[in-house]
Amino acid sequence: MAKATPTCGPCAAVVTTKAEPSATDEELAGLAWAVAHPARVRILKLLLAKKACVCGELVEMMPLAQSTVSQHLKILKEAGLVQGDVDGPKVCYCVNPAGLARLKALVAAV
Repeated sequence: MAKATPTCGPCAAVVTTKAEPSATDEELAGLAWAVAHPARVRILKLLLAKKACVCGELVEMMPLAQSTVSQHLKILKEAGLVQGDVDGPKVCYCVNPAGLARLKALVAAV
């Protein structure tokens, strides 16, 4: 049995052409994946609340092993949401304002 094509309401405006992914779609998907884990969201919130670079104490603030926190920080850094500076044997992390602004802009444009 064939489905009826909607002729009114919000369904009538649905575009049926094939949409190709754009560079911004790919960028948004990458950033969304970076914040798709609750631990990474929590890390971002902690870094934003500190308003300064955070070194080793970040591990103490999370109920996770140091290696797990490091892996989450690596993902956030690769996505451009966090930046890290080497300070002797430590790496100090803070939010990358440009990366966070880009995420916000891409989400707002959806």
